[in-house]
Amino acid sequence: MTTTAPRPIRRYPPPKGQVHADTSLGWIRRLAPVVLAHKFTFLGTLVLALVANLLQVALPAILRAGIDQALTAGTAPLSRYVCMLIAVGLARAVFTLVYRHGLYRTAYQIDSDLRNRLYEHLTRLSFNYYDRVQSGQIISRANSDIRSVQLFLTFAPLMLMTIVMFVAAVVNMFTIHVPLTLVAIAPLPGVYWLGVKLRNDLFPLSWIVQGRQADVATIVDENIQGVRVIRSFAAERRQINELAKAATGLRWANTRTIDLRARYNPIIENLPRLGTLLVLVYGGWLVVEEQVTLGTLFAFTAYVTMLQVPFRTFGFFLMMGQRARASAARIFEVLDEPPLVFDRPDAAPLPSSLGAVEFDDVTFGYRTDTSPTAISAPILRHLSMRIDPGETVAIVGRTGSGKSTIARLLARFYDVDGGAIRVDGHDVRDVTLHSLRATIGSVTDEPFLFSVSLADNIAYARPDADRSEIEAAAAAAQADEFIADLPEGYDTVVGERGYTLSGGQRQRIAIARTLLAQPAVLVLDDATSAIDVHVEERIHRALAERLGKYTTIVIAHRLSTIALADRVMLLDEGRIVASGTHRELMVTEPRYAEVLAHLEGDFEGGLERDVAIRDGGEDR
Repeated sequence: MTTTAPRPIRRYPPPKGQVHADTSLGWIRRLAPVVLAHKFTFLGTLVLALVANLLQVALPAILRAGIDQALTAGTAPLSRYVCMLIAVGLARAVFTLVYRHGLYRTAYQIDSDLRNRLYEHLTRLSFNYYDRVQSGQIISRANSDIRSVQLFLTFAPLMLMTIVMFVAAVVNMFTIHVPLTLVAIAPLPGVYWLGVKLRNDLFPLSWIVQGRQADVATIVDENIQGVRVIRSFAAERRQINELAKAATGLRWANTRTIDLRARYNPIIENLPRLGTLLVLVYGGWLVVEEQVTLGTLFAFTAYVTMLQVPFRTFGFFLMMGQRARASAARIFEVLDEPPLVFDRPDAAPLPSSLGAVEFDDVTFGYRTDTSPTAISAPILRHLSMRIDPGETVAIVGRTGSGKSTIARLLARFYDVDGGAIRVDGHDVRDVTLHSLRATIGSVTDEPFLFSVSLADNIAYARPDADRSEIEAAAAAAQADEFIADLPEGYDTVVGERGYTLSGGQRQRIAIARTLLAQPAVLVLDDATSAIDVHVEERIHRALAERLGKYTTIVIAHRLSTIALADRVMLLDEGRIVASGTHRELMVTEPRYAEVLAHLEGDFEGGLERDVAIRDGGEDR
């Protein structure tokens, strides 16, 4: 037996910035704390960019002096101005390299902070949020929307620097010749007017584009997750049509955006070039009339080129800004969603638990899909029950009676609408979620496995567990036999969601994972439904040796599973209506016998019939 040393868990620093909580603020002001968390790098980068752009503005002035004094008047050597141009050009190149590196580095740090902040918030959101929001919508916000914001935060400072260069160039031009400057900037008000119109038209389209990208992501995600269902019903063509329909809607929105840009951008980009033409015509006349020098005309031509730079990218910048605005609003939709289940300010860790569980007059109904606050008809109605430490209790009831809901409420995946749930006398709302969920271990009928090795899946709750502990938990769950037959044993990497294993094998890995966590309360929610009866019997025997350590709640749909229980509770219409041993309830409670009739038949014959039905082994 090989033993591997526990792998250290790398601790990453938390995100530095927090999105402003005031929803009345504009989207840029709400994002400002995230940007200012990197203020030293960001501001230092902007200073370097400012210097680089001012050096750019200085080049035409040097060119003007060189032409007028060295070439025209011959009062100074040309080499002096050549050296000055080379020095300024090299300095600008160095500053540009440094500030662009710093700017991109800062932008990606902000991108990382936003992703981590969004994911951190998603981990705190209550299950009712995930019940009503499509996973593709969440994935789209965590990827394309954050990417849109990051691109804007990268290019907006560059645009700001071009505006600074624009202002500096205009000031220099005014100091040289006012009428010629007015001629050069005459077309610019039209550029501003067109830019505002383009921005107003682009914003609603940007929102539509981001929303339709999320629709496409949702369909792709569902098709991947549900590929077995789709193929089992030969519905591939239908799903392709659904994706094509969504992609067509996205294409229309993107095409409409391009149409708008194609309509406005050529005019926005070319209006400033009209200024160049006017400068050459009017400036040439001034040179002929000897009202300005030839160097002045060359300088003005260079300055007008600088004036054009912001406007060449103005349309793209507006489109990017509107898309970032729409994306930020979609990100804020998630970040502004309040978690309904959270630690109270005075919540304390649950003390070392014995495992006593009490439901006291509990009423609960799930939230509807359309509203996070509206509650559907109650699933549980004034339910009361008590389970003593170390006791094994089976909860039996018809499908939809609320058996799994009891398990979810116990782990506080949802909060009760009325009454209270207590573990060892402590209301679960008064203790920290981390300590509560470390006390309660749940295994469901459809367990989720990560696409990592089997050893890592089993050790998920205890990453520091050594190999001997992992193998002991697998042996108790009767998973060691099939693991030993795999080519790489415990180091075998399972496919996504564990679908390279059979349903029964996945359930055994999930049981091993929970046993390794050593919870005080063990919840088996139909956890052996896909396991062969002979294997189930061995699991039951292994659990029986351990059950004294746990308070165990068995949510049963198979009679063979009820054999594990010391006591059976009958759930009907949201209440516990009877409690006792199986034989007692068979004699005293007609409703219990009726429920059993919908399971696997009579208790005594249940195991034998399971063998006959499942003699081919576990379902894959």
